[in-house]
Amino acid sequence: MANTPQYKLNYVIFDLETQNIFQDVGSNDAADLDISVATFYETSTDKYTTVHIDDLESVWPILERADALVTYNGNHFDIPLLNKYYPGDLTQIKSIDMLVSIKDSLGRRLRLDSVASATVGAKKSADGLQAVRWWREGKVKEIMKYCEQDVKVTKKVFDYALLNSAVKFKDGYRKKDIELDTSDWETKEEVSMTHSLLF
Repeated sequence: MANTPQYKLNYVIFDLETQNIFQDVGSNDAADLDISVATFYETSTDKYTTVHIDDLESVWPILERADALVTYNGNHFDIPLLNKYYPGDLTQIKSIDMLVSIKDSLGRRLRLDSVASATVGAKKSADGLQAVRWWREGKVKEIMKYCEQDVKVTKKVFDYALLNSAVKFKDGYRKKDIELDTSDWETKEEVSMTHSLLF
């Protein structure tokens, strides 16, 4: 069985890193944080694009070609934060947040790392706190590498979920399946997009 599905839609899988943490801004609202680096993978072009905050506007065309935004915890974190910068409204684009699907099925949240290592044998190379430390130390290349690796891991989990309508996690020493309802993941939604670009 192939590990990469035939994509029926143009999915944009993305992840953001931040310059600060919730304690710094005295809030638990993602939109109060500041982006440092972002990585976007577009299935129609099979390309990864990683940008520094100063170049964020260059990715708006990628977002505007998306049939669906794919994230892990994006509904709560990445989409509201990115929407702060985006001139349109990202909530008008179909969202597939794998963490939401996992929580709906399992009844609790799991870290991407534990799902990815059990499902596809992949691991994240760092974490968000490390990325903030790197930002403070001016190590932007490290953040960009980490962010892109995060999106590669997210893509592997997404591909597996799309093919199997399930992911795995480790429960003690045993791997267990989490069945996911992916029935609408390949359905195109017609939306009145609030694009930032003039077509």
